[in-house]
Amino acid sequence: MEQIFTTLQVITAILLTGAILMQQRGTGFGSAIGGSSGSEVYSTKRGAEKTLFNITVALSVIFLGLGIARIILT
Repeated sequence: MEQIFTTLQVITAILLTGAILMQQRGTGFGSAIGGSSGSEVYSTKRGAEKTLFNITVALSVIFLGLGIARIILT
C-alpha cells in the first residue's frame, strides 16, 4: 500500500513541477510559446492560462492529499 502512495506521489510531483514550469511570471501563456513580447498590461487568466492554473491547483491539492493519506494510513 505504501508503494502505491509513493508511486502516485512521485507521478503527481512530476506533473506538478511541469505545470508550474509552464507558467511564467509577468507573461501570458501565448508569449511563453512564442507569442508577442514586450510590456503587457496585467489581465485576467483566460483560455489555456486558466486551464493550466486550475490544473496546477488540482495537482497541488492531490499531492497534499496523498501526503496526508500516506501519513494517516501507514
